[in-house]
Amino acid sequence: MKSLLSEKLSVLLLAVIFAGIVVHAPLSVWLGSLWPENELFFKVWKELLMLFAAGLVAGMVSRRKMWPELAQDKVFWLIVAYAGLHFVLLFVFKLPAEATMAGLAIDLRYILFFGLMYVALKALPHYRQLFLTIGVIGAFIVVGFATLQLFLPRDILVYIGYSKETIAPYLTVDQNDNFVRVNSTLRGPNPLGAYAGMVLAIITAVLVRTKAWLSVKYRWAIIILSICSVVALWISYSRSAWIGAVVAIGLVLAATVARKLPRWSWIAVCGIVFALIGGLIAARDNTFISNVLLHENPEGGSAISSNDAHADSLAFGLERLMQQPLGAGVGSTGSASLYTENPVIIENQYLFIAHEAGWLGLALFLAIFIIIMARLWRGRKDWLALGVFASGVSFALIGLIQPVWVDDTVSIIWWGLAAVALVGGSNARKTK
Repeated sequence: MKSLLSEKLSVLLLAVIFAGIVVHAPLSVWLGSLWPENELFFKVWKELLMLFAAGLVAGMVSRRKMWPELAQDKVFWLIVAYAGLHFVLLFVFKLPAEATMAGLAIDLRYILFFGLMYVALKALPHYRQLFLTIGVIGAFIVVGFATLQLFLPRDILVYIGYSKETIAPYLTVDQNDNFVRVNSTLRGPNPLGAYAGMVLAIITAVLVRTKAWLSVKYRWAIIILSICSVVALWISYSRSAWIGAVVAIGLVLAATVARKLPRWSWIAVCGIVFALIGGLIAARDNTFISNVLLHENPEGGSAISSNDAHADSLAFGLERLMQQPLGAGVGSTGSASLYTENPVIIENQYLFIAHEAGWLGLALFLAIFIIIMARLWRGRKDWLALGVFASGVSFALIGLIQPVWVDDTVSIIWWGLAAVALVGGSNARKTK
C-alpha cells in the first residue's frame, strides 16, 4: 500500500509541476511582492518538487526492478553523464554559491524533468492521458491570456508586481510604442512566441493524424486554441518564433500530406514563397517591415539594435568557445551570472551550454537531444510524437539566436511532452 501511494505521489508531484509551470511567472512575482522574505522559495518551488519526486521515482525503479531496462537506454546514461559533468565542474570552478545553485537549476531542471517523466510513465503509462489533459489546459491559459491582453491595458501586470526589477509587464519593438509585445503568463515575448509555435505544430499534427476535428466538441476547442495561438504568436513580434512556427508546421505537413500533393502544387508553393520574399524586399521601407522584421526604427529606437546585439553576442560566444574548452563553470552565464562579478549574456543556446559546461557538456547535450528527436521521428505516426518533433526542430533553430531552453516554461513543457510521446508506444496512436 505504501509503495502504491508513493508512486501516485510521484506522479502527482510531476503533474503539479507540469500544470503550475505555465503560471509560474505571474504567481512567483505576485507572491514575491507580498512576501519578499520568501521570494527565493517562490522561484524554486518546482526544482524542490523535482528533487522530492526524484527520490520517489528512484524508489519506484527499485521496487519494480527497472534498473536493467534503464541500463540499456543510451539516453539514461547520457543524462547521468551530463548531470555528473555539471557537479564535477563545481570543484573545477569556484563561483559564488548563489550563481552555482541558479546555474544548476537552469541547466539541469528540464533534463531532470524529462528523465523523471520518462521513467514514471514507463512504469505507469495509464497516467499519460492526465499529462495530455494538463498540457491542453495549460495551452488555453497561455495563448488565451495573450489574446486577452489585446483588450487590456498594456501595463496591467504591474498590479501584481511586474516591474523592471522583476519581469517587465510588456516590451516594445525597438522602443516603438505602436508595436507592443506581450508576455502572457511567460517571462517574455520570445518565449511566448516559441510556445505558441509549438502549440500550432501540435494542433497541425492532430488535424492530419486524427479525426478529432470531426467531433463538434473537439472542433470548437481546436478552432479556439488555433486562433488564440496565432494571435499570441503574432503579438509576440518574435521573428525567430515566426520562422520556427512556419518550419514546424511545414515539417508536419511534409511528413504527412506532402507526398500526396501533385507536382503543380509544389510549383505554386515555390512561386508564392518567392513572391513573398520579393514583396518584403520591395516594401522594406514600410513601417511594419522596417520596425518589426528589420528592427530599424527610423524615428530613433534603441541605442544598439537587436540585430547588432545578436551579432555581437554570437561573436563573443564563439570567441569564448574557442578559448575555454572546459567552459567557465556552472552559473557563469545568463541570469545566474548576475550573482558574479562578471555577468555574461550569450544569446545562443549552444554557446550558452558550452560556456557553462565546455565542449564535453555541449556534446553530451546534443547527443541527448538528437537521440530524443530521432526516437520522436521514428514514432511520427503518433500525432504527439510528430508535433513534438516538429516543434523541437523549431526550437533548435530558435536556439541559434536565443537560449530557448533557459525559459523554464518552454523547456519543461517541451521536454515533458517529449517524455509523454516517447512512452506512448502503440497505445499512443489510440489516444485522442
